[in-house]
Amino acid sequence: MLRFLLILLLFLPALAFAGNTYEYRLPNGLKLIVREDHRAPVLISSVWYKVGGSYEHDGITGISHMLEHMMFKGTRRFGPGQLVRIINENGGQQNAMTSRDFTMYYQRLSADKLSISFELEADRMMHLLLEKKAFNKEHQVVMEERRMRVDDNPQSLTWERFNAAAFVNNPYHQPVVGWMTDLKHLTLGDLQSWYDKWYAPNNAIVVVVGDVKAAYVYNLAKKYFGPLKAVNVPRLKPRNEIPSLGQRKVTVNAPAKLPWLILGYNVPVLKTSTAQWKPYALEMLTGILDAGNSARLSKDLIRKQQVAVSVGAQYSLYGLHSNVLLLEGTPSVNHTIAELKKDAEFQTELKASRILARITSLEDTLTRSQASESATSASFRKRNYAALSTMRKGVVMLRKKYPDSKATLYALSIAEKYALFKR
Repeated sequence: MLRFLLILLLFLPALAFAGNTYEYRLPNGLKLIVREDHRAPVLISSVWYKVGGSYEHDGITGISHMLEHMMFKGTRRFGPGQLVRIINENGGQQNAMTSRDFTMYYQRLSADKLSISFELEADRMMHLLLEKKAFNKEHQVVMEERRMRVDDNPQSLTWERFNAAAFVNNPYHQPVVGWMTDLKHLTLGDLQSWYDKWYAPNNAIVVVVGDVKAAYVYNLAKKYFGPLKAVNVPRLKPRNEIPSLGQRKVTVNAPAKLPWLILGYNVPVLKTSTAQWKPYALEMLTGILDAGNSARLSKDLIRKQQVAVSVGAQYSLYGLHSNVLLLEGTPSVNHTIAELKKDAEFQTELKASRILARITSLEDTLTRSQASESATSASFRKRNYAALSTMRKGVVMLRKKYPDSKATLYALSIAEKYALFKR
């Protein structure tokens, strides 16, 4: 009992200052989420637009990211450079990011400065200043960013080619930064059309977390975002990945010192799964394979067999479209990509069998348990059965190589003969 009280006292400060989460909807369609957290007199205010790389079509890839850059170039009311100056003068920080499924802008400010963030964000939501001079300069910046982050980075280049083949008609086929040929031909008119189409209150979510009162934030949002008019936002059509007809393999030759292997399996996410348990089973499976240094892949392939210097598994159950479960790694000295691929697949199969045996043993233990039939113990067994069932399904899915897909294999080769990297 004393131990319980000590633990409770330890967490009481956090419990006392961490508040509730509130959700509102303005008449113009803007969604507001407020999380009260009074542990420090600061806040983070962010605006999330439902548009990103997966919304783009051939010929304009990278336009969402390009527009993100232009969003800092001023409005009719706050001219060029004013947005950055105002945040800096108020001791704040700001940045933005473009992903496959969204574009997000945020400011970190003291708790009494929220009105500044709302005023600036509401203004550039509908009144962005898109000028030719600023566009020409930022256009070059974005293309150079692609050269630095992708073209001159062997792993990023391989990852881009991986996605291009792993997804056939899935929008994740396109890189968020855009193909260089598309970037070169983007125009100011393209950006204006994209901005007019997607940047609107009824296509945005404002999230505020910090030392604030939800009612105050809501009233402030009505003041600044309320007058903005909703627009007719396009409705996305289904883009379901077509079934795979066999294994796909790509070898990327780039001036790299070490080879890199990626194995991918086309799998569903929460939004696209036909069965609710599948994404959770896949996430649990990924944890079993690669949840730290004691996980199966690191333990067997790096420390025990020493066939790899790095190895890992990745999966995200969130997204608008189906994704991939990844196994990736770099072979150690005197070992090859082929050996790593073979050992990774073998060890994964072997561990899947052992994990299944362990799950069966735990299930038997629960069944034979002599615990009393109290509500607490019954609930405990029910929760554990559910967890074990999810683990079993995830491991079985891996052993079957996931029935809805075939493995995709990519290898980053050591390209000694390439004295000069050709873009």
